[in-house]
Amino acid sequence: MIALSLAEIATVVGGQTYDIPDPAVQVTGPVVRDSREVEPGSLFVAFVGERADGHDYAADVVAAGAVAVLASRPVGVPAVVVDDVQAALGALARHVVERLGAVTVALTGSVGKTSSKDLLAQVLQRKAPTVYTPGSFNNEIGLPLTALSATDETRFLILEMGARGIGHIRYLTGLTPPKIGLVLNVGTAHIGEFGGREQIAVAKGELVESLPADGAAILNADDPLVRAMASRTKARVLLFGESDDADVRAENVRLTENGQPAFTLHTPSGCSDVTLRLYGEHHVSNALAAAAVAHELGMSVDEIALALSEAGTLSRWRMEVTERPDGVTVVNDAYNANPESMRAALRALVAMGKGRRTWAVLGHMAELGDEGLAEHDAVGRLAVRLNVSKLVAVGGREASWLQLGAYNEGSWGEESVHVSDAQAAIDLLRSELRAGDVVLVKASRSVGLERVATALLDDAAVSSEGQVSGR
Repeated sequence: MIALSLAEIATVVGGQTYDIPDPAVQVTGPVVRDSREVEPGSLFVAFVGERADGHDYAADVVAAGAVAVLASRPVGVPAVVVDDVQAALGALARHVVERLGAVTVALTGSVGKTSSKDLLAQVLQRKAPTVYTPGSFNNEIGLPLTALSATDETRFLILEMGARGIGHIRYLTGLTPPKIGLVLNVGTAHIGEFGGREQIAVAKGELVESLPADGAAILNADDPLVRAMASRTKARVLLFGESDDADVRAENVRLTENGQPAFTLHTPSGCSDVTLRLYGEHHVSNALAAAAVAHELGMSVDEIALALSEAGTLSRWRMEVTERPDGVTVVNDAYNANPESMRAALRALVAMGKGRRTWAVLGHMAELGDEGLAEHDAVGRLAVRLNVSKLVAVGGREASWLQLGAYNEGSWGEESVHVSDAQAAIDLLRSELRAGDVVLVKASRSVGLERVATALLDDAAVSSEGQVSGR
């Protein structure tokens, strides 16, 4: 964080100082909510959670080097005490962002937020110091913590914004007002909470409504609900996509033999070829989104194309591709799932597995409400239409819907199977995998299917060690 004295912080957040010998002492380290992340110069934010109360760690974090605690009650060590810790954290973030003067880029969408943010971060880092949301740190706590990690050198601040209801993004943009707003798509993620795609569009569009007149709204030309958001902003609009009228678009889209997308990138300043290191055609849209923002910020088309072609995956469990020594390829996409990302992952699996046996190890997609049965059934059917070799549906009722959809689509019989949990899936794969197989693992985070990918890779490591030691 930029250096601020405890007296300044107390003024910004409307707090009272307790047990602080010298209010001029500055916070120079990171602002953290996890006591294990404290460094010398830190400010520790004490939240009261379901399982732990951050106030209980106050003495320990100060002993570890924290300058003070942002708390809701005195804790016997240097503290700035406020009525509402979350509100105070947000106020501090807004103050720091206003002081910095960096260009704030906010992005949202139903699917692809983290992948697009990771691509954009790697592109903009070529131009100037950039701070970006780690992982999916995109809520009312994670977003201000990310903003507060910016320093005096930061020129671009990229903030991913999630929403679980109307008003959430409006609140987040109030904490860190963006200059550029990027909307990727409107899908069915969290549709059970919103009640329909139109309501999701209302929520996502709050981002472009927050933009200033001298800002830019970067909108997906291929998504009608996103394109329509142009009428909801006073900012200049830049369209990206594969549509002919998109300002930043892709032509000659294709997949390499490894399933990696390649295309010709067109921007208002020219065109250049891109071959991504990521897997699956769905990343073309993510790359175009990043390219549109980079173009808006003055990067040349050749600079953008080179940066995209060299960018990798920054966030774990998102299409992480690892090949075992025996030729089995494990695709760990177990961080989360919704119908759109499931379909994209299945298509990527098939592209990667040409001439090889493919496995789709899938679990339930959460928060679909009344659409749950239809959406799970549709994913199971798609696996059949794409000629996935074998579907392993993992879990309870929703997994049974996946398996039933596959069975009804193609009378798969033994090609689709329903197992109770991750361990059962591991046992099945251990007994049936063959050299050269490709395994996709994907479900909502609560299913914990990353255990399957981890076990398959651990098996390979043990086997490799055994071969070496036996020589």
